[in-house]
Amino acid sequence: MRILALVLVGSAIVVAGSAGAGGGPTITGDWTRNDGGSRINVGPCGEHLCAVNTWIRDPAEGELVGDRLVLTLQPRDAGALSGEAFDERRKLRYSLLISVNGNAMTTQGCIVSGIVCKSMHWIRVP
Repeated sequence: MRILALVLVGSAIVVAGSAGAGGGPTITGDWTRNDGGSRINVGPCGEHLCAVNTWIRDPAEGELVGDRLVLTLQPRDAGALSGEAFDERRKLRYSLLISVNGNAMTTQGCIVSGIVCKSMHWIRVP
């Protein structure tokens, strides 16, 4: 099963864009997956944050430009956020852990009560 490129997979932070203010890292902006297969933009969408696919190398793998995850996250510590992502196209909810270290981000999204998980690595686009 393929989890949306963001899992951020991966798809609202309590106050849009304020992840850094509550002790967690700031994740807004543009990111590219470390394998070069996709790019996303994380930014405000209403009172939430959303991760939107802005470029996909191979849409045959199921990811599409415009796919969006709505993120509901809480700061876990100075370098991590945890919560949930809702994949609007697939109507799936993922538990989500995001870790940020400088310009690198790792996302881990899980479904089926944490039995099926996938991690992805991202680099912030300057």
